[in-house]
Amino acid sequence: MKSIKLSIVALFIASASFAQTKEVKVETAKAIQVAPTEVKAPATPKQSNIKWDQEMHDFGDIEKGKPVTYEFSFTNTTKETILITNVRPACGCTAANYTKTPIKPGEKGMVAATFNAASGGMFQKSVTITTTENGAEAVKTLSFKGKVLEPATDKKEEIKS
Repeated sequence: MKSIKLSIVALFIASASFAQTKEVKVETAKAIQVAPTEVKAPATPKQSNIKWDQEMHDFGDIEKGKPVTYEFSFTNTTKETILITNVRPACGCTAANYTKTPIKPGEKGMVAATFNAASGGMFQKSVTITTTENGAEAVKTLSFKGKVLEPATDKKEEIKS
């Protein structure tokens, strides 16, 4: 008698589990029947029309651990007021400061990049600037390079007698 009851319970549990699987398949089939929505690629910002005085700066030889700064300057040659909305250095070793007020036509603005070298050798870094020009976002990448030298040390040689 116990085995008959146990068999009935097992049969009930098995049929309940198959019923759930079948329901999931129906939902999956319904989801596939839904018309796909059109996927649009995000709009990429255009290149900036601002006239920069210099787009690449060479620091030459610099000493490790001593920050160096270069100020990239530009003139607003457009017919509208522009605004620098974002300045993004390429790595954590570079910090940036920039003109945060709107720049009217004919006025000058700047982006200052400060580089602090943690290791020796050649380097080339960049800063990406996003501006609003003619009602749309525009981007420009400025670069700087140089060579990091190890700091000079004062080592006194011991004279052995």
